[in-house]
Amino acid sequence: MDIIFILKAFFIAVVEGITEFIPVSSTGHMILAGWAIGFNGDFVKMYEVVIQLGAILAVVVLFWHKIKTSIIEFFKFIFTFGREGKTGFKFGINVIVSSIPIGIMGLLFYKRIKAKFVPEAVIVGFIAGGLLLLIVESMFRKKKSKTQNIDDISFVQSLTVGLLQVLALWPGMSRSASTIMGGWIAGFTTPLAAEYSFFIAIPAMIGTTGKDLLEFDFSIMTPTLWISLITGFIVAFLVSMIVMKKFISFLKKKPMKVFAVYRVCAGILLAVLVLTHIIKLTA
Repeated sequence: MDIIFILKAFFIAVVEGITEFIPVSSTGHMILAGWAIGFNGDFVKMYEVVIQLGAILAVVVLFWHKIKTSIIEFFKFIFTFGREGKTGFKFGINVIVSSIPIGIMGLLFYKRIKAKFVPEAVIVGFIAGGLLLLIVESMFRKKKSKTQNIDDISFVQSLTVGLLQVLALWPGMSRSASTIMGGWIAGFTTPLAAEYSFFIAIPAMIGTTGKDLLEFDFSIMTPTLWISLITGFIVAFLVSMIVMKKFISFLKKKPMKVFAVYRVCAGILLAVLVLTHIIKLTA
């Protein structure tokens, strides 16, 4: 059993748990962290997707009451021909509408996009995403007439968020940042934009994970790989639970430009190091 490999997997899971729900790109950080510690290969590509599902499980646990109630009301609306469950049905349709754009783009271009999951692409995503986050926050965050309740979201607003979520397909852009920016543009308060981004992450990540698991060759799995996968899933789940609670509290008090500045500075620093050949990201 390769203890060093398991420890590397543990480290990547911690990185995922910390970065999945804050607007800095979990995929980008995992790619860079994996490059730094020599954690790569076909298993790693599948591993990084599966532990993201562990992070998504944290959403299900923290917001279980809302999810359970909405599912019950969604089907109640259908079976009572619209007499009951309108709130849950509307919420469910909003989530579906928000998921359609990234679902279509993922089906059409997933393999091509995944081939771009390299450190150089992450650097571009860090800088471009950070600058975009600064611009959108300054333009839309403080506008009046904000939607504050998740049950008041309109179909047009949910589609707006869904269209912005497509940006997350570029490594380093960040799904969280993309959907929160979509929420600002749609007229959400910042806490609502973050909360809604948690919910629409569920179908997006389940779809991505399902596709990767179906295509993965499980014949290569060894005890070391199974232990790494299970451990990583659990660690990502636990760390994400903690970070989500802290992030929501942070957003109620402070702007997100600190994350944007971090992204731009990190991207520029990495770009300088690469261009001056101090580090070499690809073999």
